Amino acid sequence: MKTLRHSARARIAAVGLATSGALLLAGCGAANESGAPAGGDGGSALSGTLAGAGASAQASAMEAWVAGFNVANPGVQVTYDPVGSGGGREQFEAGATDFGGSDAYLDEEELPGTIERCGGNVLELPAYISPIAIAFNLEGVDSLNLGPATIGGIFAKQITNWNDPAIAADNPGVTLPDLPITVVHRSDESGTTENFQEYLAAAAPEAWTFEVSGDWPAEVQGEAAPQNAGVVQAIGAGNGTIGYAEASQVGDLGVAAVGVGDEFVEYTPEAAAAVVDASPRVEGRPEGSFAIDIARDTTESGAYPIVLVSYELACGTYDDPNKAELVKAFLSYVISEEGQAASGENAGSAPISDESRQQFQTAIDSITGGA
Repeated sequence: MKTLRHSARARIAAVGLATSGALLLAGCGAANESGAPAGGDGGSALSGTLAGAGASAQASAMEAWVAGFNVANPGVQVTYDPVGSGGGREQFEAGATDFGGSDAYLDEEELPGTIERCGGNVLELPAYISPIAIAFNLEGVDSLNLGPATIGGIFAKQITNWNDPAIAADNPGVTLPDLPITVVHRSDESGTTENFQEYLAAAAPEAWTFEVSGDWPAEVQGEAAPQNAGVVQAIGAGNGTIGYAEASQVGDLGVAAVGVGDEFVEYTPEAAAAVVDASPRVEGRPEGSFAIDIARDTTESGAYPIVLVSYELACGTYDDPNKAELVKAFLSYVISEEGQAASGENAGSAPISDESRQQFQTAIDSITGGA
């Protein structure tokens, strides 16, 4: 299983510069079933401030989370600075923030210092799941099945025509045109690109032999476009085009079902969440860590393996008991059905499964404060 290297993860911190200069701010407070006690006016009795920083991929989700949290808890102010994953991990380890957001789990260099800062336990909760769709525009073809080797061959430019036997074998009975394939990829450095390449490297290693990176490899350049929106626009403007983008942004384009084991799995929120549940937890982590190596080459029925997973970071112990209660309440809202629905509506993310929610809630409830 290919994992994200620290050097590659540092590059992800630069993603989303359009949002990283803005500080997300809202008055917020307690949350769902494990939230804070309610006051006499129906609001939360909690008050204070929470500061977070990290992944820009979570920026839209955080906007929804702090806004929803504010409804029940006007006495708590939450800020989140989308500086990028690397900056978020650094600030959290240094104690400059109360919680963090990261598109990758803490690496071997970061973990010891963070555990020390957090009193012996650190929470890593993969609470933000962003599916990546393989979108296409092919006149006369509304749906496609693509196996991992076929996907790898197309994007590595080993398969260059739509009526190639490999594509035909995945799509019996479908009339495929004699038309060149135009691959559309990101022109900018991107966490979406990095995660898509991780899938290619794990699921189609014979075809995809390039170093996994946030940049598209120069050896297989196609039509380049900036951001997810640019990729989607370029795919829609052509015929015979194919590319990758966050699933929430593909609009009316065709979306390929991806080969997983003996079946082809279409993107659904449930399928995206299923790959998280099917992925092994990283060994040797603290009790509160749910860090996973995403099972990109899974054969689990119903799992969709092309996803970006982002983590919420928190301490197992805080010096200030009130701070501990605020973190518990906020994270409880983040993982709640309401919080996950708000993220889905605002950011297009897929909700975590009930199984994950129960496990994460147990870890959140264990957060303590004070000596």
